[in-house]
Amino acid sequence: MVASDYWIDVAVFWGIYVLLGLSLNIIVGEVGLFDMGHMAFFAIGAYTTAILSARFGISLWLLLPLSGIVAGLAGHVLARPIIHLRGDYLLIATIGLNEMVRISLLNNPWGLTGGPNGIIMLDQFRIFGLAVQRPTHFYYLVWTCVAASMLALVRLQRSRIGRAWNFIREDEVAAEAMGVDVRRAKLLAFTLGAGLAGAAGTIFAAKLVVISPESFTFMESVILFCIVILGGMGSIPGVVLGSAAMLVLPEILRNFAQYRMLFFGAAMALMMIFRPQGLWPSKRWSTKLQEGEGE
Repeated sequence: MVASDYWIDVAVFWGIYVLLGLSLNIIVGEVGLFDMGHMAFFAIGAYTTAILSARFGISLWLLLPLSGIVAGLAGHVLARPIIHLRGDYLLIATIGLNEMVRISLLNNPWGLTGGPNGIIMLDQFRIFGLAVQRPTHFYYLVWTCVAASMLALVRLQRSRIGRAWNFIREDEVAAEAMGVDVRRAKLLAFTLGAGLAGAAGTIFAAKLVVISPESFTFMESVILFCIVILGGMGSIPGVVLGSAAMLVLPEILRNFAQYRMLFFGAAMALMMIFRPQGLWPSKRWSTKLQEGEGE
């Protein structure tokens, strides 16, 4: 692989994590719910794609929305028993969800997931007969999906449900008193966030060809959570910058691998001290933080 292809691949995985960050931002940034198990829905989308493609030969273009629907339904079902929890309690419960899904994949239920060895993808995206397999092909595919997701999420932020989510985030009790169906709005956020993560799982599976439970560990959920916090909660441009800081910066520092985590830790600490609202904060969150600092 030539050097340019390497950096195009980095840009592809950056785009996949932007999609994941946008999906988690619906839950964490818009509604203010702490979800540390979001990789579970990414895994459900990737495995749905791999299983249906390998066993039934379904086109990846059809599996792209279908995996999102399956992951969204899973998010809705799994979130129902825990959606009433708040703060640290919800965070711990979502960690449990992440591990529950990962261990289920490892145990190879009904011989579907391949256990620790995972599944080999047999199909590829095709456009007018041309297989999407080169890094540049995936680059355009991923960033087209990112642009479409951003447009949809901007419209969602400005919609009635987007304002209801922000109302819940600011004051859940007041939102409920004003007639907002808090439980339903939270479940909708979990469902949409999980659905977008599941759709991103289809692109991830097609790119890697082989998927296994090792790609969906708790540490990956931590990285994803950091992307939203570092970029700025509720900020769509912040997710792009946060993903670059967590995915691209470590690759730039790869030649200093033995010091890479030291540099990264120092940068994170300085960031939290001097710019706690994130790299590109949402105006609403920025105003709230500034007001809080003045108290």
